[in-house]
Amino acid sequence: MSVVPADALRGAAPAAEGQRVAGPAELGPRVRLWPSLVAVYRAQLSRARVARIPLLFVATFQSVGIMILMRGVVDGGGEARAVVAGSAVLVVAFVALNLLAQYFGQLRGSGGLDHYATLPVPPAAVVLGAAGAYASFTVPGTVVTAVFGCLLFGLPMTHLWVLVAVIPLAGAALAGLGAALGLLAPRPEFATLLGQLGMSAALLLGVLPPERMPQVVRLARDLLPSTYGVEAFARTFGEPPDWGFVLGDLAVCAAVGVISLAVATWAYRRAAVR
Repeated sequence: MSVVPADALRGAAPAAEGQRVAGPAELGPRVRLWPSLVAVYRAQLSRARVARIPLLFVATFQSVGIMILMRGVVDGGGEARAVVAGSAVLVVAFVALNLLAQYFGQLRGSGGLDHYATLPVPPAAVVLGAAGAYASFTVPGTVVTAVFGCLLFGLPMTHLWVLVAVIPLAGAALAGLGAALGLLAPRPEFATLLGQLGMSAALLLGVLPPERMPQVVRLARDLLPSTYGVEAFARTFGEPPDWGFVLGDLAVCAAVGVISLAVATWAYRRAAVR
C-alpha cells in the first residue's frame, strides 16, 4: 500500500480551488459567414455536378425551342428583344427556381436539414451556398441561348457582356424565391408543384412580349423577380442602349434578390427547428 504525505494533499487542495475559481472554459472562435459559405458552395457544387449535363441540356433546349416557336409570330423590334431576353433568363429560372425548390423540399422531407443543423454553419451560408451552386450551372446555357437568339432574330451581340450582371442578380432573386418555396412547403410534392408553377410564370410573363399582355397581367409581371433581369437585358439591344434604365432594372433585381434570400434564410431557420 502506498502512502501519500499529508503535505501533498494540503498542497493539492489550493490548486483544485484555483481551477474552480478560473471559471468555465473559453468557447472557440465564432464561425464566420464567408468561409462557411465557400465550404457549402463547394460541397453543393460537387454534389450537383453529377447532373450538370441533363440540367444544361434540358434548360437550354427548352429556351431554344421556345425561341424557334416564337420566330413564326415575332419578326423583330421590341418583341424580338423581349423573346430573346426572356428565353435567356428562363434558363436561370428553370434551375434557380424550379430545381432549387425541389431540392429544399426534398431536404426538408427527408430530414436532411438535421444534418446542417448539427454543423457550425450559419443558416445564411446554407441558403446562399446551395443557391450559388445551382445558379452556377446556368451560365453556359444562358450564354448559348442568348447567342442563338441574337442570330435567330438578327439582334446585335455587342452588349452581351451585361449577362455578367444579369445572371447572378436574377439568379439570386429566383434562387431565394425557390429556396423559400421549398422550405415553406409542407410536403416535397407541394414544393415541386410550387417550383413548376413559378417556372411557368417566368415562362409566360418573361418570354411573351409585354405589349400583347392585358394590363392585369402586366401588373403580375412586375411582381415577378426575373422581370427586371429580362428588362435590363432587353434594353441592351437598343441603339444606343439606355444605360440609366438598365442600371435601374439591375438595382431593383439586386434589391429583390436580397429580400428573397433573407426570406429563404428565415424559412430555413423556421424549418430547421421543427
